[in-house]
Amino acid sequence: MSENGTQPAVLETGAPPEIGEELVTNGRTITETDLVSFSSLTGDFHPQHSDAEWAAAGRFGERVAHGMLVMSYAVGLVPLDPERVVALRGLESVTFKRPVAIGDTIRVRTRVAEVRPLDDEHSLVGFSWKVLNQHDRIVVRARVEALWRGAADPGAAADDTLDADQVLL
Repeated sequence: MSENGTQPAVLETGAPPEIGEELVTNGRTITETDLVSFSSLTGDFHPQHSDAEWAAAGRFGERVAHGMLVMSYAVGLVPLDPERVVALRGLESVTFKRPVAIGDTIRVRTRVAEVRPLDDEHSLVGFSWKVLNQHDRIVVRARVEALWRGAADPGAAADDTLDADQVLL
């Protein structure tokens, strides 16, 4: 919840969201348990995440969260309405800008960057994500594409052609 006790707005209109719409999520503090659990789930026991002594002598001076742990939490922080978002379709241009340490709190600033109608019922919606730490510094930047259920903009032409490797769920 936010400081005033409210949940952030869910991206949930009948039509696809409009280009330029923005939302900032609630925060999530990264814990030691998060690092240990993610290491166990993925098998990624790189000493930067799992060995305090090794990490203390390294570039960041302490253990830091796995980049993919931060991205995974970012996906969970963005309140996408399951009645509208059929699936996340792609992650592009993911850039890990800064380390996230145990005790850091992250949140996501998401902006609608593109809406491309596919048919009468679905669009591909491209989001620009900035994962921020508690100091408002960008720790991850990514482009996320979602398959959106809802009436497409009647003024936009649908893209009726699919690439050979393109699959719609």
